[in-house]
Amino acid sequence: MDPEKRLEAFEKMLAGVQKDYETAENKMRRLKEEGKEKSATYRQLMGNKLQYQNMLSLYKIYGLLD
Repeated sequence: MDPEKRLEAFEKMLAGVQKDYETAENKMRRLKEEGKEKSATYRQLMGNKLQYQNMLSLYKIYGLLD
């Protein structure tokens, strides 16, 4: 793969992961305010959030994110 295209793909993926992390966090906050922390949706969002958080942590470990 062309290095420029590879970098562009990485930047696009990073932006998507960051956006999805924030979206999950916001939805979880709203559900918590509604007292729905034990709902299936909340638990699914928690799983997704943890997955995104893990990916962002890996980016930091490898020096790809500040």
